Amino acid sequence: MTDVPSPILKVTCAAWRNGTAAAAERVVPEETAIALTYNRHAHAVMMATPADLEDFAVGFSLAEGIVASAKEIEQLEVVPAENGVELRMWIAEGRNAAFLDRRRAIAGPTGCGLCGMESLDQAMRTPPPVSVDARYSAETIMMALASMPAGQALNRQTRAVHAAAYWEPGRGLVALREDVGRHNALDKLAGALARAGQSAARGLVLITSRVSVEMVQKAAIMGAPVLVAVSAPTALALRTAEAAGITLVAIARDDGFEIFTHSHRISTGGAEHVA
Repeated sequence: MTDVPSPILKVTCAAWRNGTAAAAERVVPEETAIALTYNRHAHAVMMATPADLEDFAVGFSLAEGIVASAKEIEQLEVVPAENGVELRMWIAEGRNAAFLDRRRAIAGPTGCGLCGMESLDQAMRTPPPVSVDARYSAETIMMALASMPAGQALNRQTRAVHAAAYWEPGRGLVALREDVGRHNALDKLAGALARAGQSAARGLVLITSRVSVEMVQKAAIMGAPVLVAVSAPTALALRTAEAAGITLVAIARDDGFEIFTHSHRISTGGAEHVA
């Protein structure tokens, strides 16, 4: 019987360091074709790290609007195949009818966030507004960022995967997921929270990548009031975050960060509150 591939693989290589060649070993992340099907109908094939696949299935389904909650996925199977893995889902009849109306089959490269969109309007869809009245101190954001490396087990081994995390005051790092694709990591995080019945409305969503428009759209679907990224945003991501009511913090490093939208949620004082 075929098994789900390991998310990592140890390989040999020839290393050139300080003018000297030597045989070496390195751990690299696996990249696997992941097919997502609904009621036996193919929808998408994405390249992803074969870990936390149930979370990926749920988070992807929510981000795509195929379901409105994790409970609408009535059955979920992870089915290994010779050339990849099928995430086989069964959804309620009403949802399935709507899905068939807009069904498409796409083949996306690693972390492709807008592959297969059928129209410009669909790709540029307005995300749901986030109106959570929350405030966080600058120190809180730095604390949340500092908590991430401890949860990045795959990246410690490979130095080649992205992470998405949810951090909440009083609880710390609630969940973190990793993947070779930044969009996949965020989908996995969304799925993990949804499967646990956990909202993202009371804390910070953090990503180890740049911020493009689809990352903001996914954060809005999660209901996250604040999105923190270690790299820079695109102009469209800023316009989308502004429209969605999301506080976008980016270029977040050890020495600080930059606030681009809805800065009222970030204070330089002490306590924060969540309504």
